[in-house]
Amino acid sequence: MKTWAVATGHPLGTQAAERILRAGGNAVDAGVAAGLTLGVVQPDLVSVAGVAPIIMYDAATGAVTTQDGVGGWPAAADVDRMHRDHGDHVPEGILRTVIPAAPASWIKALSDHGTMTFAEVTQEALAAARDGFEVYPLLADFIASRHEKYARFPSTSAIFLPGGTPPRAGDIFVQADLAWTLTQMIDAEAACPGDRRAGLAAARAAFYEGPVAQKITAFHAENGGLLTAADLAGYAVRSEPSLPISFRGAQVHCCGAWCQGISMAETLAMIEAAGRDAARRDGRLNLHFLLEVLKRVFADREAHVTDPDYMQIRPEALLDPGFLADRLASIGDTSDPLPAPGPATGPDDDSAAPFRVGCADTTHVSVIDGAGNIFSATPSDPSYDTVVIPGTGLSVSSRGSQSRSIPGHLNALAPGKRPRLTPNPILALKDGKPWLALGTPGGDVQVQAMIQVLLHLLDGGMTADEAVRAPRVATYAFPGSFAPHSVHPNRVLFESDLDPAQVADLRARGHDLEPWPEMTWMAGGICLAMRDDTGATAVADPRRAGTAATGQS
Repeated sequence: MKTWAVATGHPLGTQAAERILRAGGNAVDAGVAAGLTLGVVQPDLVSVAGVAPIIMYDAATGAVTTQDGVGGWPAAADVDRMHRDHGDHVPEGILRTVIPAAPASWIKALSDHGTMTFAEVTQEALAAARDGFEVYPLLADFIASRHEKYARFPSTSAIFLPGGTPPRAGDIFVQADLAWTLTQMIDAEAACPGDRRAGLAAARAAFYEGPVAQKITAFHAENGGLLTAADLAGYAVRSEPSLPISFRGAQVHCCGAWCQGISMAETLAMIEAAGRDAARRDGRLNLHFLLEVLKRVFADREAHVTDPDYMQIRPEALLDPGFLADRLASIGDTSDPLPAPGPATGPDDDSAAPFRVGCADTTHVSVIDGAGNIFSATPSDPSYDTVVIPGTGLSVSSRGSQSRSIPGHLNALAPGKRPRLTPNPILALKDGKPWLALGTPGGDVQVQAMIQVLLHLLDGGMTADEAVRAPRVATYAFPGSFAPHSVHPNRVLFESDLDPAQVADLRARGHDLEPWPEMTWMAGGICLAMRDDTGATAVADPRRAGTAATGQS
């Protein structure tokens, strides 16, 4: 019987996790190994110095832990100045840099819940950076399609446009400076033999206080950036309670309101409150109902959700049964182009802009080990919208793109304030036993894609493979999370293999439908690991070149 399962966004990430599990490591060891590797081999979508929100289940204690894995704005951040100089939206480049969280998040998970050293879990990441890896078509296409953006900054261009041209599929992509960064951390750990946690702390210090930090802060000081040594040295990942939602007999654990976890929780709670029949129609998903639920969830997100330290309501208020009942009562038989949020609305300053499909970042790793431990993480942050720090190979977190430079706005930037993340990994238990780890890239489509997969599994009786491959729809009738935060009332995209009868029904109900462009990254990306009494299984959506593995350790 297969006892462990891994699904990640790239084959080398899956191989890293598989090696760790076969060597006796647990789900956290394996997940961190995969996450670090993905930061190297998916450098268009993920940064070693980006964000890394994580949710974990400890089979021995039954505890579920989340780590925010997102850094706040530097102390020098000034919304009035940003607005004066750049208008309503944080510009691309060095000014949207927030404190890099991923290294601290991986190391905290490893220190608190893992069993291995930084050097042990970094083997694949270091080799891929130092020796290179084969460029795959999605990476080649991504860089080529953003050639002008990569060309803006010499340090970025030197890595992503070698010789002035985008790499081609089959080329070997080397990141020697990124290998230097990882080596600094590995060497610092090696100076603390015999004490695993002290070694991990030393590896962390090499990044946040030592030679890596010095290169980052010197570059910011010389180029008008905001990050300082104090910002980096003072950073700490937050461990926070999860939001558990009872859904179709499973207990789904979501992250908090510092990301879309609260929106995932509200979606689950609203659909559960409506009753099982509401989400099904003619033996299939009731897509109209689902889209109307999602539009209301995203209206509530825009009005209420930000870094919880700055929220004007308690996040749990969005899960109150009375609030959910009112939201459900507002759903009719035809499309509401742009639903209003629930009570206590916030500022609304967005306007329509030319339509484009989503944002361009993020990957995922799901792991369940033989003991039943679960690790689910959604690392992120792209390289095309920021400046690589010379000598480090690091595209330091540009997550400031999700903040607003509008004084008084709910999601206005402020010193120490966390941008509201889109990445939101989940995990789930059944009958108190480990069952599922799930996540996906997709920006504002993450919640939408994951809920459809869960409904296919729990209501539709699909296998994991069928649920991941089933066609999906997504609404864009809300202000987008990323600058320029455009809103598209009534707009719905659907995958081309959706049943024509369902497409016709949605159009008849007033939805403005448009097919997803073929092979866009937004259409895929789901990574799922499952475990039950018959064994473990994992599925990764092949449309995003993800891979999965199951086995015995």
